[in-house]
Amino acid sequence: MAAGATNKMEAQATLAKRLGWTFLILCCYRIGVHVPIPGVDAAALASFFETMQGTLFSLFDMFSGGGLSNVSVFALGVMPYISASIIMQLLQVISPDIKRMAREEGQAGRRKITQYTRYLTVAITLVQGLGVAIGLENMTSPTGTPVVLHPGWEFRLVTMITFTAGSVLVMWLGEQITERGIGNGISLIIFCGIVVGIPRGIIQSYALIEAGDMSIFMAILLLVFMAAVTVFIVFVERAQRRIPISYAKRQVGRKMFGGQNSHLPLRLNTAGVIPPIFASSLLLFPATVGQFSGNEYVRQLADLFSPNGILYNILYVGLMFFFCYFYTAIIFDPKDMAENLKKAAGFIPGISPGKKTEEYIDTVLSRLTFSGAIYISLVCLMPMLLISKFNVPFYFGGTSLLILVGVAMDFMNEVESHMISSQYQGLMQKARKSGKA
Repeated sequence: MAAGATNKMEAQATLAKRLGWTFLILCCYRIGVHVPIPGVDAAALASFFETMQGTLFSLFDMFSGGGLSNVSVFALGVMPYISASIIMQLLQVISPDIKRMAREEGQAGRRKITQYTRYLTVAITLVQGLGVAIGLENMTSPTGTPVVLHPGWEFRLVTMITFTAGSVLVMWLGEQITERGIGNGISLIIFCGIVVGIPRGIIQSYALIEAGDMSIFMAILLLVFMAAVTVFIVFVERAQRRIPISYAKRQVGRKMFGGQNSHLPLRLNTAGVIPPIFASSLLLFPATVGQFSGNEYVRQLADLFSPNGILYNILYVGLMFFFCYFYTAIIFDPKDMAENLKKAAGFIPGISPGKKTEEYIDTVLSRLTFSGAIYISLVCLMPMLLISKFNVPFYFGGTSLLILVGVAMDFMNEVESHMISSQYQGLMQKARKSGKA
């Protein structure tokens, strides 16, 4: 009893340390969001963004945690890193060398890919920083006040360097959370940015009610609808297809092994919140640069990518379907699963081991992925309906709810797994000491 209590206390202390580290890093991130880049008129910038509510800027600002509206050192947030990660994952499919590095070289290969992702993040941030700097020079407040005090290449270079340093720091903070804290650092940073914007969204909704643009009945109806969607997301995220697995009996010496029945759990939404995050990162920045551009034709092209526009949502759904299948194929290989089952003398009742098992698992997984992609698309299309019809802030849209619920559930699973793992390791250490004694 005493040993068990000690193990539990040690596990709780370790968990508290990791949670404290995670909270500290997220606080550092939120401080950086409010540090503006030099050379920008804050008042003129605030006036400009007041006229851009409910547009693409609001959606991008949500993912950056308010960094874009402040034009802070963290204005680009984690989007360059996500774009670099997408490119590297695509290269793993296209390039045999990178694929071999990821799958055959083990930890050393993964470290190389991580390093390449960092270099690519820097390159993407430099290009994006130049585009945003040029766009800022063309921006003026509604009264005609220029946003940039002293435009020119000096401002552009400073902005590029500042944005690059900020994005690299955000990337490093996310990696520190993953290594020393709890959960996926990049996902938690996006989660944090959405959560801190919810009070602002509530204030905006209250202003709409006061102005008569939204009735109280409609506001209550939307709250009930969002609660129902949240319950639906939790239900689907926990949904599984359990493939029955049987293990053949085999005798080793005088002992008999196998003969048990188990199951292979396959989630309905195997890709999690990755598809909407990846899809948004690919669509948001090109459209945002177009909005910043002073060229009228480029701006008209960017208007086609408005979040409540048809083209944007068609591309959004298409990209989410693509990333659902793509990410599922990366993290789950039916061939490896079939081979592992065969080595462990396991089989699916009614299905021959080997190639037939691989085909069966691949078929089931493809159907589940298709259903999961439809589910994600339906949930994430809510912003178009809510914003176009009721002028609701992006923070209450389906994409936000999906990311919030998905990341929160993954975070709680990480906490639970850490507690179980810590207690198991403590028991193993006690057993070793007892064996030596």
